[in-house]
Amino acid sequence: MRPQRRGTASQREAVAAYGFISPWVIGFVGLTLGPMLASLALSFTDDNLVSAGTSFVGLDNYQQALTEDPLVLKSLRVTAYYASAAVALDLVVGLALALLLNAGFRGIGAIRTIYYLPAAVSGVAVSLLWLWIFQPNGGLANGLLGLVGLPGPNWVYSTAWVIPAFVLMSLWGVGRSAFIYLAILQRIPTNLYEAAAVDGAGPMRRLFRITVPLVTPAIFLNLVLGLIGNFQTFTQAFVISEGGPANASLFYTLLVYRNAFRYFRIGYASALAWILFAILLVLTLLVFRSARRWVYYEADGPGGRV
Repeated sequence: MRPQRRGTASQREAVAAYGFISPWVIGFVGLTLGPMLASLALSFTDDNLVSAGTSFVGLDNYQQALTEDPLVLKSLRVTAYYASAAVALDLVVGLALALLLNAGFRGIGAIRTIYYLPAAVSGVAVSLLWLWIFQPNGGLANGLLGLVGLPGPNWVYSTAWVIPAFVLMSLWGVGRSAFIYLAILQRIPTNLYEAAAVDGAGPMRRLFRITVPLVTPAIFLNLVLGLIGNFQTFTQAFVISEGGPANASLFYTLLVYRNAFRYFRIGYASALAWILFAILLVLTLLVFRSARRWVYYEADGPGGRV
């Protein structure tokens, strides 16, 4: 009887486990995997939500996107420019902020909370706030520049300044990456810094010889998340500039949105979405491959677990 009871108990545990994970599985299949497969199928059709019929066109949508549509290359350039600048700024500023938050002084808990709160605010509300900040006349940014005698640019209304404005705006959520850095900084043994100080290493040498190598796992994580997230930037551009002026802020996701919900070219928009998926997959794989050379894990050495 004992083996039977153990078998019955293990079966109950298995049923309970599947029951607990079933909401996630149902949500993933119904809201993620299902729509992805449907969009993949639509990318090979000329579905446009207007005409009743839909026909199979093979790779025509992909060929048009890669060889005939000039806005695809334009939007990829805009997105790559923004993503590279925003990710680089986030990595540097996030680490600097984490070093500040790692210092032990009175009220540090409240300060950490204040720095993280902006990352939890709605994207639309943040976009409207920054739209006011970047107003050429009466905006906070130009007002501050005027206090020091500097002329303020037109920011989101200028083809030259619209992407730098979005890059500055991306710092609003830097607290999220800073807290990932902070989690690793608090695990670095203090005796490493003490030994380095005894050997005569100054603050900068300790930073680049001890701190930076030990936080490379966090740099790696923030790099991957930053690339994936910034290449899919949509809300800020849609609310603030809608791709203007003169398509200077035409992010790739905005191009997908235009074709899907303004021109009703669902098949073509699905092909554009899968091209973006392929680009992000290649970039992520390249980052993972390069991580073997520069990501340091204390137990295994550089790249030990990547």
